[in-house]
Amino acid sequence: MGPKVRLGILGATGTVGQRMIALADGHPQFVVTAVAASERSQGRPYGEACVWRLPGEMPAAVRSLPVRSPEPPLDCDLVLSSLPAEVAGDVETQFAEAGYPVVSNSSSHRMDAGVPLLVPEINPGHLALLEPRGGGGFIVTNPNCSTIMLALALAPLQARFGVEAVVVTTFQAISGAGYPGVASLDIMDNVVPFIANEEEKIERETLKILGRVGGGAIQPAGFPVSAQCHRVPVVDGHLAAVRVRLSRSAEPSDLREAFTSFRGPPQELALPTAPACPILVRHEPDRPQPRLDRDSGAGMSITVGRILRDRVMGHRFVVLSHNTIRGAAGAALLNAELLLARGHLG
Repeated sequence: MGPKVRLGILGATGTVGQRMIALADGHPQFVVTAVAASERSQGRPYGEACVWRLPGEMPAAVRSLPVRSPEPPLDCDLVLSSLPAEVAGDVETQFAEAGYPVVSNSSSHRMDAGVPLLVPEINPGHLALLEPRGGGGFIVTNPNCSTIMLALALAPLQARFGVEAVVVTTFQAISGAGYPGVASLDIMDNVVPFIANEEEKIERETLKILGRVGGGAIQPAGFPVSAQCHRVPVVDGHLAAVRVRLSRSAEPSDLREAFTSFRGPPQELALPTAPACPILVRHEPDRPQPRLDRDSGAGMSITVGRILRDRVMGHRFVVLSHNTIRGAAGAALLNAELLLARGHLG
């Protein structure tokens, strides 16, 4: 194995940035060599500038790294971005035009024509549309945290039976709002039936991920997706109740087999962050649950349960994902591993 790819983390002091650093610690292919954050953190060692919010200790290797401004040049080969959407668009474009590959967790470029919206188990072929910028860099994004689990659950059903329509209701953890997130007096003893822009993201992004490359562009999947999103008083773990109309008849046991047998290039290539089984199926009537199932597959497996017939749509199930690992930092790292394996990182 050659020298490790040097990672620069944008938004390194935030919740997702910290997850990226924790997941990269001891990685066989990557090493964090640069961290960047907002002006209030710049100029100080990361160990002083960052209040570590994850369980366990901050990795020793990043403590002395100086916090830089999120702009090129940066001492790295590959940029992982967890910047807020309101600033990510321009910053990520600057890095790509300066020649850096960028893997982004932000929503800013997800729907751009030349930017793959990547879930490596589902649509690695979308990398064919990578659009190098002026300096030879490019941008790849991972989807919204709820979109990832929905798309992963739909992919084997689309391949086996065809999908005609989807209705999804999400129950999303407070960590999805970042730190400090939702005010305690708003979320405790409560459910908030609105998350800004979330429903639109799920409806648009799912169709791009499950679409096909044709005519030099991604042709979105042709079925409608209807989403309603709720914030609930759970720390980590997004849950979704899904109803789906399939093109071909199937028994609930057929859906279970489609889920459990689903694999993709990350599993075939044994990528370091890839779970052995991307979709786990629970048979208990009250699973999955965030507290019990969010860490399955080191947080990179989604869990499906309550696979039943539905009188309106035909089939229904519940799906759970760890929103800051599979839904964010782990998704970005897995995308980076696929880029490396496919020769896109030089």
